[in-house]
Amino acid sequence: MAVVIEVLDGGLATTVQDAGRPGYRSLGVALSGALDPLWLECANALVGNAADATALEMRLTGPRLRVAGGRVRVALVGQAEGEVRRAVSRRLTFAPWQSMALEEGDELRIRAVRGGIAYLAVSGGIDTPPQLGSRATHLRAGMGGVQGRALMAGDRLPAGAVAPNGPERRQAAFLHETGPIRLLPGPQDDYFTRDALRALIEGEHIVSRDADRMGLRLQGPRLEHDAALGDEIPASRWAAPRNAGAPSGGSEATRAWGSFISDGVAPGTLQVPPDGQPILLLADCQTVGGYPKIATVIRADLPRLAHLLPDDRLRFAIATRAEALAALRAQRARLDAWRAGIAACRPAGDIDEAALYSANLISGAMYDGATGDPQ
Repeated sequence: MAVVIEVLDGGLATTVQDAGRPGYRSLGVALSGALDPLWLECANALVGNAADATALEMRLTGPRLRVAGGRVRVALVGQAEGEVRRAVSRRLTFAPWQSMALEEGDELRIRAVRGGIAYLAVSGGIDTPPQLGSRATHLRAGMGGVQGRALMAGDRLPAGAVAPNGPERRQAAFLHETGPIRLLPGPQDDYFTRDALRALIEGEHIVSRDADRMGLRLQGPRLEHDAALGDEIPASRWAAPRNAGAPSGGSEATRAWGSFISDGVAPGTLQVPPDGQPILLLADCQTVGGYPKIATVIRADLPRLAHLLPDDRLRFAIATRAEALAALRAQRARLDAWRAGIAACRPAGDIDEAALYSANLISGAMYDGATGDPQ
């Protein structure tokens, strides 16, 4: 019998994710995949999986799961903790950033997820049917994962492999860089006023309540489109309203930015609609967009976007192409070093007899609780 993970409670927004489905954007299919691919790789490394193996991505609250059909090894990565209830009514803490073997009948509950997102990897990966080469869930398209939706009670997730015997593995948390989110200008930064570009970098931006795996709407200084460019932009760049020509400048140009002809967008694109409040696109974003794109987040900083929650504040900074490539290489080196530092550890609930025998369990004197006098 194959190992199956039974879903008793799906949590708030738990989805099956992997590295996504690249190669289909020309057909209008979003990339999808883990919002934080670095943490996905960390979780998989702790259970001995390939870096892009399928895992569970959890937001805000995690699921309650039960193991059926055999033994499986799991690892939790993120600012979250879990609890394992054994069939013999024994409860164990499931700590993040280390693996743990679960036996048939064990129930695992992931409590509140802080910091926006967490991942649960399973030995062998989650073996749901692939679509277009990926098991990643795209909620709006109803594709991948379990019927293209978040997990719910009654779902059954096949595990790719039975957990082998051996020590558990752990490592310190892999921390993301801090500071401003770095941007490469463009491709249409020249369609904005100088004041807009200055406000983008110098201003503080707040994540609005309108946020999901597709993107984040930001609130902050208004990023004004350059109305004076109305006459300079070729007519081919405008999708003119019915019975109307391209804008001729002034306020008409400002109102017509929403009719800008759609062109390619990608995760990390910062596009600006007519209201001047930017939208930061994430993994499930569309493949084309009709708003001018003032900048794009460098690849090394994309995983940081996964951890932004409504009301979080962020700032931006401009980077050069050379700086963006250097940041990506440095990030890969840090992750490789993290993987190399994974160490064996004792299973949860295991008693370290050597430590127990070496500990002074009784301080020597006993005291009367009422008087404080030695007995």
